[in-house]
Amino acid sequence: MKKIIGVRGGSGDIIEPKVGTRPQDNMYLAVNSEWIEKTKIPSDRARMASFDGIAVAVEKQLMKDFADFADGKKELPDVPNFDKAVELYKIARDFDKRNRDGATPIKPDLEILEGIKDFADFNLNAPGLATFAALPFSFSVDPDMKNTNVNVLNFGGPGLFLPDTTTYETPDAEKLLAILKKQSVNLLKMAGVSEAQAEKYADDALKFDAKLAKVVKSAEEWADYPATYNPMKIEDFEAKFKNFKIEYYLKEAIGEIPDRIIVAEPRYLDHVNEIINEDNFAEIKGWMLVNFINDVASSLSQEFREAAFPFSQALSGQPELSSGEKQAFHIADGDFSEVVGVYYGKTYFGEDAKKDVTDMIHRMLKVYEERLANNDWLSEATKKQAIVKLKALVLKIGYPDKIEEIYNRLKVIPTSQGGSLYANERAFTIEERKYNIEQLHKEVDRTVWAMPGDLVNACYDPSRNDLTFPAAILQAPFYDLKQDRATNYGGIGSVIAHEVSHAFDNNGSQFDEFGNMRNWWAKEDYAEFKKRTQAEIDIFDGLQYGPVKLNGKQIVSENIADQGGLTAAVEAAKNENEDLKKLFTNFARIWANKQLTESIKTQTAVDVHAPGPLRANVQIQCQDDFYKVFDVKPSDGMWLDPDERVKIW
Repeated sequence: MKKIIGVRGGSGDIIEPKVGTRPQDNMYLAVNSEWIEKTKIPSDRARMASFDGIAVAVEKQLMKDFADFADGKKELPDVPNFDKAVELYKIARDFDKRNRDGATPIKPDLEILEGIKDFADFNLNAPGLATFAALPFSFSVDPDMKNTNVNVLNFGGPGLFLPDTTTYETPDAEKLLAILKKQSVNLLKMAGVSEAQAEKYADDALKFDAKLAKVVKSAEEWADYPATYNPMKIEDFEAKFKNFKIEYYLKEAIGEIPDRIIVAEPRYLDHVNEIINEDNFAEIKGWMLVNFINDVASSLSQEFREAAFPFSQALSGQPELSSGEKQAFHIADGDFSEVVGVYYGKTYFGEDAKKDVTDMIHRMLKVYEERLANNDWLSEATKKQAIVKLKALVLKIGYPDKIEEIYNRLKVIPTSQGGSLYANERAFTIEERKYNIEQLHKEVDRTVWAMPGDLVNACYDPSRNDLTFPAAILQAPFYDLKQDRATNYGGIGSVIAHEVSHAFDNNGSQFDEFGNMRNWWAKEDYAEFKKRTQAEIDIFDGLQYGPVKLNGKQIVSENIADQGGLTAAVEAAKNENEDLKKLFTNFARIWANKQLTESIKTQTAVDVHAPGPLRANVQIQCQDDFYKVFDVKPSDGMWLDPDERVKIW
């Protein structure tokens, strides 16, 4: 492991603002200290960052629009299925009815769960239970990583109560689980379960969760995306199950027995008989009931919402529950995300901005192509393959031209016809499962978007080799038509190149121009890439951020993308003789972040991204041009010796 001698992340405590900090000592604090001091985290949030600032503004605008549509003050837009989103919003906003109903909407499903008699009964009813309750395994249909024209059935384990397997090893684990137990008992009692029975369910649930935590994947393991591809013949898969009749389940829940299956969690499958068996039945049942009551509480009355808040609050530190009106908007936005995203894009995303951003993306791709062609550590054969992949990238900018078919199928039953929020949500889940299973015999639809237009984010999909830039991220500080080009390069330019770099990170590099997992590297080149990837792991590993130390392996793919993104943005700006000081300043600005301690712990346990402040400083420290334009000296806090600066793309 390489020893890093310089101060990774700059001098001082990167979380504590210090107005007057020099860029040479801590670029992030020099740019953002005043913002950190002035910024207040809203009482119903656990964090405010540059991304969040835009998200809050988008939320505020869309909440006003939804209220106006629901109250008849605004005419519904010509966007397919938008009327359904507004109708669902009305149902979710009607707290008079939600409060009157109390636990009534969930009673039939709660009775079904409580009525499971034994393991044989669980096995018999599992296909039906899967339509509304968590099971100790999961199935989904997704593109086959080695042939992304076709879809395939995937198998994985269940989720945990705590954020990650590693959370169970922290001093906070016992306290968090105690809060969850108390909350679960209270919710079950509110739903009509006796206190003694509720206590038993909660105790059993925690015992089962503890067993799961020993065998399911950690966030670090999930970060290795290609490692989720483990094809098995269906006979070999079925032979793994000694207690649970998996063949029966597949026939009933999937409708057929496919020839093969992809196992995302081989270790869980190896231990499946220790987990799913007759002796564990009571624990499985308790675990299902605890999952169920905590999941559905937010669809019920205000009293249920408040009773389900303590555990979430303990994980995030968020002082207050969000308002009912805000929840109503987020429910509608969540269930009809693509529909709302198209409305947002059509209403608030200008053609001039789209044209300018498209031009910038093509500039960044050109720069990337030149950098690959002039790369000094790749062989000509690998360079050629990398450029083929780069040129095959599909761009998705703003919002989709057509809305995915699933939204045509969702039916909203208004309260006037006996519909409740829970009943509608439950029906959506059934329809979405059915739609997903139908894809098993359909060709992969490459026009599907991975993100809605109103999301402040961007992404790269290795299986489709495409880049998605939703309309919502295309605004200040990331992008502004009125900003100079250097500032835009430090913002959206680096974001664009970041997503391009994902095509060549430790995961994306294993997929070709068609999105198929295939080795297109010369052996020596890949060995060098792994060496440089290890350097990226090392430069972040163990970095202190508030109460936590970072896991360099868990966050390496995003750090490779940050490194490539900033490097390409700097190159693009240099080609146009732009002011690099402005570029580095805005790059630091887009990672401005103020966050509650509990939220930091939870986020870093599961997130594949480093915290924003360290993304800013460490990547800037690896840019030789930063040292030139700011005249950084070896005695300065931002100095890293040249051989410590990580360079990949």
